[in-house]
Amino acid sequence: MFELSPTDWMAIEVTLKLALYTTLILLVIATPIAWWLANGRGSPGVRTAVQALVALPLVLPPTVLGFYLLVLLGPAGPVGSTLESWGLNHLAFTFQGILVGSVIYSLPFAVQPLQQAFANLGRRPVEIAGSLGAGRIDRFVTVILPMTRGGFIVAATLAFAHTLGEFGVILMLGGAIPGETQVLSILIYDHAEAMDFDSAHRLSFGLLIFAFAVLFIVYAINRRFDTVRL
Repeated sequence: MFELSPTDWMAIEVTLKLALYTTLILLVIATPIAWWLANGRGSPGVRTAVQALVALPLVLPPTVLGFYLLVLLGPAGPVGSTLESWGLNHLAFTFQGILVGSVIYSLPFAVQPLQQAFANLGRRPVEIAGSLGAGRIDRFVTVILPMTRGGFIVAATLAFAHTLGEFGVILMLGGAIPGETQVLSILIYDHAEAMDFDSAHRLSFGLLIFAFAVLFIVYAINRRFDTVRL
């Protein structure tokens, strides 16, 4: 019942690679954004605008985001045409293209848990470490990271899991090229469209179990660290 075809394994490999790369990039990008939103100084209007931009993928239909990214990164778009003028390829229908789309689409799932963890921590522990002579990197490694590790674990878990289930953005921006842009969610759709419900069931059941495991881990972390609320 759970025997997978070479095409299924290929889609699993692309999906896991996409989720891993997206999560690593998001942790690097989301950390300074979340810290500034939680504890940074600046205009309330600017902060509100940034918060709205970060949260936009939560309410925007994925096909809309995917369409505009396709226009932006395609051969006629400003980014795609610029890359081609430099002798490079545009990013539409490539793994690099869906990676860009995944990072943007999963951004709120990384920023919001970190922002809440940083807000709960506050600036006081960091200021005390600074007054004792700790540099920026020391303060991050020895104070912020240990005291907000629950937020980092939740952010990484949610970003990874959300990327695994992406459909609309990937379909619009990457299509369904086996071994390149065909991820699990698109392959499930293809199986169902071809009336191959056994194959669709095998892959869907695997994602269902994984989604439950992710939520179990997140709620267990919340109970353990009491730093993040979903």
